[in-house]
Amino acid sequence: MSKTLNTLLGAMLVAGSANAFAASSVDLTITGMITPSACTPALSNGGAVDYGKISAKDLNPDHPTSLATQQIQLNVNCDAATLMALESKDNREGSAFDSLYDFGLGLIDGTEKLGAMELRVLSPVADGVSVRTIASEDSGSTWYNERYLMRTNILSVTNTSTDTPTPIQSFAANLQVRPRIAPTNQLTLTNEVSIDGSVTLTVRYL
Repeated sequence: MSKTLNTLLGAMLVAGSANAFAASSVDLTITGMITPSACTPALSNGGAVDYGKISAKDLNPDHPTSLATQQIQLNVNCDAATLMALESKDNREGSAFDSLYDFGLGLIDGTEKLGAMELRVLSPVADGVSVRTIASEDSGSTWYNERYLMRTNILSVTNTSTDTPTPIQSFAANLQVRPRIAPTNQLTLTNEVSIDGSVTLTVRYL
């Protein structure tokens, strides 16, 4: 009886040791792809959009004030036809007023959200042909028709009827900037305040 019990306990200890050993290791797999081509994005006027000085008295106290729409030229040039998309990073993250998708205009006193801005891509042309812009919010797994660059998406182009990115070598479009200032009854405007929007556009290779 004792011998049987010892044998059973021994078998259990061996099984337990095997399970403990198996759970003590895990594999890390690194994947990716090196692309021979490179793409360079560029914005006209050095990417600067200046609204000058705006009087606080010209802003709405109880609802947002839309500022004049401005446009700059957006270009992307690649060494060869490349599947690519544009990713937008809000360098003023957390300062967008009343928006999950738009870009912030900075903070007043570190807490008050000054406003937000939309970035819209218009009249897109790729390799001399009019194209459609499409976006993905799951890193390129699915795509949908979209004209806005947002904090949550990447934007690509297609020259087909399906929402699938098309390889391009050159891309040009008008980038429309549409800012709005938060209601002034939520802001401290006793001193001059800078409109401080900043977005980085980065090429993502698909």
